[in-house]
Amino acid sequence: MQLGVSSYSYSQLVRSGAMRQDEVPAKAHEMGFEALEFSTIAVPEGETLPVFAEKLHAECLRVGIPIVNYTIGADFLQGSGGDLDAEIERVKGEVDVAAILGVPGMRHDATRGFPADTSGARGFADAVPRLAKGCRAVTEYAADKGIRTMIENHGHFCQDSERVEQLINAVDHANFGALVDLGNFLCVDESPVTALGRLMPYAFHVHAKDFHIKSGNGFSPGEGWALTRGGNFRRGAVIGHGDLPLVQSLRILKNAGYDGVLSIEFEGIEEPLKGIRIGLDNLRRLVDGVAAD
Repeated sequence: MQLGVSSYSYSQLVRSGAMRQDEVPAKAHEMGFEALEFSTIAVPEGETLPVFAEKLHAECLRVGIPIVNYTIGADFLQGSGGDLDAEIERVKGEVDVAAILGVPGMRHDATRGFPADTSGARGFADAVPRLAKGCRAVTEYAADKGIRTMIENHGHFCQDSERVEQLINAVDHANFGALVDLGNFLCVDESPVTALGRLMPYAFHVHAKDFHIKSGNGFSPGEGWALTRGGNFRRGAVIGHGDLPLVQSLRILKNAGYDGVLSIEFEGIEEPLKGIRIGLDNLRRLVDGVAAD
């Protein structure tokens, strides 16, 4: 199993101007990562996304770190002004960017849910046919370019493992699967290990992260914390510092025969480079320990 990192982990530095996104590959390689994932590329002023993607690809080749995944937003219910065909075409355009990056996989969201003013049926099952149509159209297009597409347990509405599994089976295409995030199940108060076991048969790529969790029945911890769907408090953590059952999760990956990339997605409030460095050291020791079981 290779240990990678998402460019999202460096996003605090990129947003503050302390690091350019085209400096991320060299930094990731220097820190000891074996692979890189780009998440929502921040295009510099005066550039276009395809041209900047070419520059990122060239920089990764120069540094010697492969790009293994491209992660973007999408919404087949509300995106592109609610025009499903337009949203499909927009996401296909992102597949073209993925091809420029030379990645084998691309994750796009499915939806964050129905618009607030929706009347009538608006449960997840009501959304599945439309979501499946959008996902299938994109994955058919991507398959011709040798790129697998996937959705993530992300965005609350399409986050529960049963919902992700339902949508993948509705799409019913060998080129379409899941980016499984070890921590995101906690955002909807789902058991991370039960959910992980359910989704591993569909996993194309895996995110490693950790969360601090506090009961919603207590005092609000304030800045840096967010609410889960069920009203508990969560905060991104350095891997190994939080409450996620990481050893059990890694054993599930091992027992499922997963041999792809395990990509750190750091979203804690700690200084990013320190948080990423400690997290990588902890994750490496955790993976080695589980491998030796």
